[in-house]
Amino acid sequence: MSDNLTLPAQQNASDTPAETLLKVEGLTKHFPIYGGFPIKRRVGAVQAVDGIDLTVGVGESVGLVGESGCGKSTTGRLITRLLEPTSGKVVYQDRDISHASRRQLAPVRSEIQMIFQDPYSSLNPRQTVGTIIKSPMEVNGINPEGGRERKVRELLELVGLNPEHFNRFPHEFSGGQRQRIGVARALALSPKLIVADEPVSALDVSIQAQVVNLLQKVQEEMGIAFLFIAHDLAVVRHFSQRVAVMYLGKVIEVGDRDSIYARPRHPYTHALLSAVPEVPVEGAVADRERIRLSGDVPSPIHPPSGCRFRTRCWKAQDKCATDEPPLVQLAGNRDGHLTACHFPEDPTTEARDEDIVMDPALAALEEGVG
Repeated sequence: MSDNLTLPAQQNASDTPAETLLKVEGLTKHFPIYGGFPIKRRVGAVQAVDGIDLTVGVGESVGLVGESGCGKSTTGRLITRLLEPTSGKVVYQDRDISHASRRQLAPVRSEIQMIFQDPYSSLNPRQTVGTIIKSPMEVNGINPEGGRERKVRELLELVGLNPEHFNRFPHEFSGGQRQRIGVARALALSPKLIVADEPVSALDVSIQAQVVNLLQKVQEEMGIAFLFIAHDLAVVRHFSQRVAVMYLGKVIEVGDRDSIYARPRHPYTHALLSAVPEVPVEGAVADRERIRLSGDVPSPIHPPSGCRFRTRCWKAQDKCATDEPPLVQLAGNRDGHLTACHFPEDPTTEARDEDIVMDPALAALEEGVG
């Protein structure tokens, strides 16, 4: 896939800080759990997002990565106000929209758009492509020069579709084409920020690069800021200028692209990067670390105390169970690289003297094979 992708211009957060467009502070979302009969009462909560801090600059692309279930998509829906936060702040252009009413959100809605993960369910099958893309303009009372239909045809051409497909229905398009329709719909209101929730994960690998390159082209030509949510580290590396890593509802590391991928400090980030598949080259020496964690991510209903990664971490000590590590800049890191760890790893992903295998069964199996 990397052969077909083109890298955006190299940009480090520390070198050219962008004006802040979006600022998230202590953002929290707990989904209540009800039980009991005949009177249902609250018996707990799913701590999907639990106090995260994040910023997105004007025209900047920020990647949000992590395992499935870590709270990435919930974060995106909180930022776009499709969900109401339990607590915390979402500040857009110095305006707190965390608990804004529909009337207060009206001027902001057109500036913050979302591209959804599933191109098959995010489009109304009863509406034509023209109606789908035109509807946001009608709802917001926008009348572009030349009329809405002309604008829709221009958007279709921009995303690589035939303008003559204006009157076709979604079922007549492939998955990649449907996602392009979703991109055109998001661009209809000329937004300043687009939250892309795993926009290529439901697509064939053969067309993922096309959609990523389309989003990159849109970002560069229109100066739109992106929060790019994904679990595919290779895609995030190509698209994002800065990267935030999430684990179990918390942001545990933030830095520019080069710093995160070449000099990570948090053990979980090391484990994520070591899991990226590589094609072995004959005669080449394997020089990248190998880390395999045991077990699944703990339940967000009862997350571990202190550091949430400690139950799967090879460096965990007593302090990790009692004190939650703050997201701070560590000694030796460049400006803008933040890590939440009491005992950070060395800033390198080179192979260790011995692989870290946390799974006892897997370790025993490999010893037997050896």
